[in-house]
Amino acid sequence: MTIEVLHKFELNDKNQARIRALYRQLNATITPRPLHQVLQEDNHVIFMVCKDEKGEIVGIALMATYKVVSGFRGLVEDVVVDEAYRGKGIGRKLMDSLLEEARRKGIDEVMLFTGHHRTAAINLYKSLGFKIRESGVYNLSFRK
Repeated sequence: MTIEVLHKFELNDKNQARIRALYRQLNATITPRPLHQVLQEDNHVIFMVCKDEKGEIVGIALMATYKVVSGFRGLVEDVVVDEAYRGKGIGRKLMDSLLEEARRKGIDEVMLFTGHHRTAAINLYKSLGFKIRESGVYNLSFRK
């Protein structure tokens, strides 16, 4: 297994289909945006992938980065490992690589949100040092 940053030039039909399939495992109601939009240089998204021995993408993890007056932040999004590969430490390797990239870029704080029912994910995040914040998260969706 290899963990690496996904680059725009790797967005062939096969890789895009694999990533869409992973998103369906994460949430069947999500319609992912076209990946070439996500990987634009001005979009500030770190897109990590895990590839198996055949070069097939079997896991992904994304982090959006942004700068505000209070610091340089990262927001982890869309961590998913193919069902057939779960329980092999791939999620941890993806997160370790994502966090190392955040450190390399000088990010001050990394945040993430996860559902309360995602016990395995919560245990992983806690083992990486994430702590739950005592704050409310409010959401206003413009997507239909």
